[in-house]
Amino acid sequence: MRTALDADPATFDEYKASFVAEVRKSGWFQTCVFGDESGPAFSYTTGFWLKFNRPEVITFSLHPDVAQDAFSNMYRDLENGREFPIGAPVDKILRKLPVVLLPVPEWRFKDYLGGSRWFYGGDKFQCLQLAWPDRKGKFPWQVGFSSKLLKDQPDLTAANWSGLREH
Repeated sequence: MRTALDADPATFDEYKASFVAEVRKSGWFQTCVFGDESGPAFSYTTGFWLKFNRPEVITFSLHPDVAQDAFSNMYRDLENGREFPIGAPVDKILRKLPVVLLPVPEWRFKDYLGGSRWFYGGDKFQCLQLAWPDRKGKFPWQVGFSSKLLKDQPDLTAANWSGLREH
């Protein structure tokens, strides 16, 4: 697979050069996007697909340091051969909270994964959304999830939180 690692570094601006340098050094890169009136802040990985043939990960409304810790934990786990189930709670990614990983369809990539799309030269990779619970342990698709947090985690799955939404 050809990636930005194969491109002429002379063509990179400072940001792209640091992006590629971090992937070379650490195996992955975290992109953080600030929130605004159109949506919440989010962070995502680039490099998991290249290194492990495992999906990149995106999460919303977590402080960049918290997202970095979660992604670092996942990277280390992937290095150790851990597989992550899709659609089921997973422990030890966030310190004290379970998370659920759900597939993000390719048609969503253009709106959220610009850095990964640039790095991979298109959309030929996979991505998972890391969803986190509220203080009561409820996820956005569960009855009783905090209404104050509904805008903090948009549903990037193909539909209805991958069919998990409770009625």
